[in-house]
Amino acid sequence: MTGSARPSSEGTAPEVRGLKFRMLADRLRREIADGVWPPGGRLPIEPELARAHGASVSTVRRAVAELVAEELVERRQGSGTYVLAPKPVSGRSALIGVVVPSTAFYYPRVLKGIEEELTAAGARAVLACSGYDQAREFGAVADLLDAGADGLLLAPTLTGPKTPEAYLARLAALPVPAVLVERRGTSLGDTVESVSTHHEAGGYDAVRHLVRLGHRMIGLVLRIPSPTAEPVGRGFHQAVRELGLPSTEFQAALEEWSPAAADRCLAGLRSAGATAAVCFGDRQAALLTAAARRFGLRVPDDLALVAYDDEIADIAEVPLTAVAPPKHLLGRTAAALLLNRLEHPEDSRRTVLLRPAITVRDSCGAARHRIAPEPDRVHGDRSSPSALEG
Repeated sequence: MTGSARPSSEGTAPEVRGLKFRMLADRLRREIADGVWPPGGRLPIEPELARAHGASVSTVRRAVAELVAEELVERRQGSGTYVLAPKPVSGRSALIGVVVPSTAFYYPRVLKGIEEELTAAGARAVLACSGYDQAREFGAVADLLDAGADGLLLAPTLTGPKTPEAYLARLAALPVPAVLVERRGTSLGDTVESVSTHHEAGGYDAVRHLVRLGHRMIGLVLRIPSPTAEPVGRGFHQAVRELGLPSTEFQAALEEWSPAAADRCLAGLRSAGATAAVCFGDRQAALLTAAARRFGLRVPDDLALVAYDDEIADIAEVPLTAVAPPKHLLGRTAAALLLNRLEHPEDSRRTVLLRPAITVRDSCGAARHRIAPEPDRVHGDRSSPSALEG
């Protein structure tokens, strides 16, 4: 009988045999990472692995030897091969996945801070941009985990098909540590660590700054929806409540903001008797400045403005005084918190709030006024204001 004989493994080219054991080692690594073989569990004996994977015993032996060298498993004489518990990842060798909604607006300075902190620790970063899309965002997270990320820095999109509570719960269930960046939990049950700007304090401080300049009727101008607008509004309203001030408010969605919307906003502020306004964000304050010019009003003489964000405030028609979130520090702090979590997984979970500063420019009129002492109440009893609610 004629025909070709089936080649034996001994006749296989060395590079092919090498490829086989490396492919098997990769498969076993994935199974260990996926929990098929949990820490402390025993791998099947080598003949069983050979049958299960269609490989020779010598190929299995070489693959397992590679996992032993990597300290993923250990051989115990007379007992078998066992999966080892993962060791805490050293920050000096960590691979960190970073997901932000935009790399063009707001987040470049945050990313610079993250980069500096990780570089100083010897860690590496892989960046993904979600474009404010939850599905795209979680796809990026899955890709980063597949790439071997040891931890994640996430600025999650909390508006979308999933509620913020459900989305944060999903993030809390990730198999690696995660730190939220410029976002924080929505309830006491949230367990994901976070570093964010204390936006309530920003809105609060903006009101008190304008009151020290002599303003007694202050408006709040908001771009909605935004994860920042609500806390800024809470801080604003707490300040006017503590000081016994009247106030007025104007809101419009991002896509509605236009010169016409700014004209309506200005008319509402003037009708309420407002002499100043806190505007979230910079673009809304710039549009309001242009509306004031069209109506023959001057900023800050007839209307003082404090913007919120300080992204483009310095290049506005009238350079805008702005509440400036500490973006660079925020990035560095978030990265440091994650590296600490990787080094010390037993430490308590932390929520860090960084108070923003006010950058004074032309739009509030501070340079032309003597700033009054810090107010208690503008009228009524003069008890000290309560601590800012977080």
